[in-house]
Amino acid sequence: MVFSTLPEEVDSRLDVWLVNRELVPSRTHGQNWIKEGLVKVEGTTVKANYRLRPGDRIEVVPPEPVITEIVPENLPIDIVYQDAHVAVINKPAGLVVHPAEGHASGTLVNALLYHIKDLSGINGELRPGIVHRIDKDTSGLLVVAKHDEAHIHLAEQVKDHFVRREYLAIVHGIIGAETGRIDAPIGRDPKDRQKMAVVPNGKPSVTHFRVLERFPEIGFTLVRCKLETGRTHQIRVHMAYIDHPVAGDPKYGPRKAAFGLEGQALHAQRLDFTHPQDGQKMTFQADPPKTFQKVLETLRSNK
Repeated sequence: MVFSTLPEEVDSRLDVWLVNRELVPSRTHGQNWIKEGLVKVEGTTVKANYRLRPGDRIEVVPPEPVITEIVPENLPIDIVYQDAHVAVINKPAGLVVHPAEGHASGTLVNALLYHIKDLSGINGELRPGIVHRIDKDTSGLLVVAKHDEAHIHLAEQVKDHFVRREYLAIVHGIIGAETGRIDAPIGRDPKDRQKMAVVPNGKPSVTHFRVLERFPEIGFTLVRCKLETGRTHQIRVHMAYIDHPVAGDPKYGPRKAAFGLEGQALHAQRLDFTHPQDGQKMTFQADPPKTFQKVLETLRSNK
């Protein structure tokens, strides 16, 4: 892969550039690639702290992937719908979507390989069928492709913002406006590479929200969020950005989880897409999990 320095990337460190371009998950990974000679600038191996110059030609040769055997596992999952082309899953909170390096079991993909025999292979061995993700501690709907043609069709819909994704969220504080649009670019947090943040050089990111219910006695608001784009942790980052972090989200909100929640009160409630085979509009909805509903009952009992 060959890249050229963009104007806004001039003077960036090379290892930081690799992360910002989402070629590696962390600066440490980037530094290892650079040490191994997998990243060159103008045909020459440089150090990780090299500062990019205007017009630099950067060549990146990713290492050969380590072959990891993903074993089918009989984990309980809620298959809302499936046919020969797609499946729609209502993912429980606490379940990781796909395996990662050093973590090859106990994921949604392991369960899919057990319950669904045919999955697309475009995303490689670690992510068969996975078109879009939901955070580990977020519950709700996602669509899975059962063959490559369906995967390509669905991925294009996601890219072109034709897939409608709506979430329910319980957030800290009382939101005064009935509706809102958060248009703020998201990228890696320069202070903490394990987090995302609103940053000037981030990717365009837009979230729409509508207030459904307010709980002024305790200081929380129930909102529906609609994604226009689909960045990592987008709703969590955007709601924190407007000072209304999602309840139960210690990464972007208070460290002490509200209501003793284990994971954020965020649920992918609605999913709309066009069927890749016959062009029919598909609409699915799923009620939030019992833990989410229990928090709502607590809030309503104090109104």
